[in-house]
Amino acid sequence: MSLSIHNARLLDPATGMDEPGAIFIDKGKIKDVARGQSGPHAEAKATLDAGGLCLAPGLIDLRVKTGEPGDEQKETLATASRAAVAGGVTSFVVMPDTRPVVDDVALVRFIIEQARKTAKARIYPSGALTVGLKGEQMAEIGLMADADAIIFTNGDMPIASASIMKRAMAYAASRNTLVMSRPDDRSLSGSGVMNAGAFAARFGLSGIPQEAEWIGAARDVMLAEATGCRLVVDQVSTARTLQIIAAARGRGAKVHATVAAHTLFFNERDVGDYLTYCKVNPPFRDEDTRQELIAALKRGEIDAVVSAHDPQPPEEKRLPFGEAAFGAAGLETTLAALMSLVHDEGLPLLDALAPVTCRPADLLGLPQGRLKSGTPADLILFDPGKPWLCVREDLRSRSTNSPFDGRRLQGRVKRTFVSGETVFDL
Repeated sequence: MSLSIHNARLLDPATGMDEPGAIFIDKGKIKDVARGQSGPHAEAKATLDAGGLCLAPGLIDLRVKTGEPGDEQKETLATASRAAVAGGVTSFVVMPDTRPVVDDVALVRFIIEQARKTAKARIYPSGALTVGLKGEQMAEIGLMADADAIIFTNGDMPIASASIMKRAMAYAASRNTLVMSRPDDRSLSGSGVMNAGAFAARFGLSGIPQEAEWIGAARDVMLAEATGCRLVVDQVSTARTLQIIAAARGRGAKVHATVAAHTLFFNERDVGDYLTYCKVNPPFRDEDTRQELIAALKRGEIDAVVSAHDPQPPEEKRLPFGEAAFGAAGLETTLAALMSLVHDEGLPLLDALAPVTCRPADLLGLPQGRLKSGTPADLILFDPGKPWLCVREDLRSRSTNSPFDGRRLQGRVKRTFVSGETVFDL
């Protein structure tokens, strides 16, 4: 059925459009974008008055963990997609660190087929860079790429061997496939559990120093430059890492950066009284570093903001801080975290949306992420100023380990469309 959504505020970061208008959807794709039009399209069989709400491309998330296969009690593809569409995320990449690890063709195909059967959002599988994520032997990158794995990554496990990392990058470059790496030197970060510094020392907790990220990033960026590999430096948490990436870009390297939404919202003091829901890796840094990352986002130096959705059940979070699992549920709070930067930090609305729409789409080579005729009608209607209270029990993820629990937020998705069909309606 064709659908006309009218009386909307059209937001398209790809073109800089921010004006009233309407969109006509037919056969799951955008057929017409009518700037300034307040009424419905004449050919539409169904109409929807947006009531002045923002109409934007659905969000695209480059980093989501689920427990499927193997740890379905944490999250399944179906429950992750349910949380995703409630947060306005219409497409996301799932990480390979499941049990078993997604390191062969059969598991890539399993993810694709299971998502097709059960998910409300578009789900794209990533493949492991090394067998079992052990960092010892390169995985079947070519075969998994042929099976439609969209990114290759070692997940949360940085590859210690520069030789193996270089070999994997060189092969990925020969296939023009995208590699994503966590910048970390485990000999420095070791058993750290929060940002290294005076605050961690007062808490009596071991710290994760910023230098561990800088050294890991410098190595991977140099290897990408040497091999011609397209590299995404994953979940950057310091400004100096962005400087390393910018310098390599200036020399022609194909290097990009992501930052987790919660890294832009919280600082190390939010750990408060040993709040394990705020235990993530990379950790929340100091406030000066957070402000530096926000400034980099304003300058367009961050290619993608990710949810870093990492569901953990209560029994793995309700432990002493040093023993609790890393990870935070983030699919339903990414948009609100970005809207907080719009309201509180002066970030322009289109600049907040670009790293979750057109920029990740461009990285992955996807047609969605923009309001353009002929592209998939993956859209969200949202109110950027709508206040709401995040209560973890109300989240739709199977695991509700959110650092936003109890926070008053702004920015709420009212309706989500995938291929023109409503998949979420608040």
